[in-house]
Amino acid sequence: MEEKKLTVTFVNVGYGEAILLESPDPSKPDGVFTALIDGGSAEDSEFADRSSGRVRIEEYLKKRGTRRLDLAVSTHIHEDHLCGLLRAARITPPAVLWQTLPPDLYRSLRPLDGSVARNLSESKFMQALNDYGTLCALVEDHGGTILAPKSGQELVIAPDLTVQILSPSTKKQLALADEINALYNSANVCGTFLQRLDALDARMNNYSLILRLNYRGTRILLPGDTNVTGYDGIDPADLRADLFKVGHHGQKDGADEALAELIRPTAVVCCASSDRRYNSAHPDTMKLLADHGAALYFSDCPPVPGMQIPPHEALRFTVGPNGALDVRYLPASENE
Repeated sequence: MEEKKLTVTFVNVGYGEAILLESPDPSKPDGVFTALIDGGSAEDSEFADRSSGRVRIEEYLKKRGTRRLDLAVSTHIHEDHLCGLLRAARITPPAVLWQTLPPDLYRSLRPLDGSVARNLSESKFMQALNDYGTLCALVEDHGGTILAPKSGQELVIAPDLTVQILSPSTKKQLALADEINALYNSANVCGTFLQRLDALDARMNNYSLILRLNYRGTRILLPGDTNVTGYDGIDPADLRADLFKVGHHGQKDGADEALAELIRPTAVVCCASSDRRYNSAHPDTMKLLADHGAALYFSDCPPVPGMQIPPHEALRFTVGPNGALDVRYLPASENE
């Protein structure tokens, strides 16, 4: 019988992220521990053009017959990460939710009125904040547990699979909670509220959960939308990884020379959309990582000089013996 292995699947959700972990675990009914890190967008417009293989995360889970989520992770509160996770949780409520705020804070967050938004960014962020509260309530209503892991913790989530929490620190968690409370306390003062909304939106990426997985010696660094300024306070040795999902969709601020030298990955995944929205999969960032010896892979199909990325619903890494990474782009037919 073939030995079960860890698979890390980056689902093609367009501009966004949805990462499915499946790891051998004999204690589970099907012998597999299943976790979903973020869920992409919930907006119809993100999936209007599916020529590159885009698929909503809940559709992908249904196709694969995923009936259980042992863990869901919301790295941070932005529409292109959290709102699709809520859709997935509606069909498969997770047993545990990791997120970045005090677990009971959501109960004090009343729904925000999206009609006051002055632009698309404000509308998206308010939707994400509202969906955050809905997600937390859904998890608890189904008997799940909400946790706020912080830097310094090392958690064994399945046999041979450990997750090291690199960020946020307790200080960052408290700062985020203070910003959230200040925002909601100013909801009746429109000018102040929108000013605080924009400021928090701009800072939210660097409140992301930064996770380093270790599976039998193979290290996988998943920093959410953290940009190069958000790794402060992390022991440089803890950033070393074999597989690196570059932060902030591979935009210009997703990596620099110093960070690439610390991580030294052999493989990099960039979750950029096929239209390279917001200058994702920035050519300078991609060249920098390639020049450091990393093979480049993509969750969608952005135009990249010298590469032909096939349409696909997902990009799957399988961790084999001695840390070997088997990589495959999965077309829709393989997920039926």
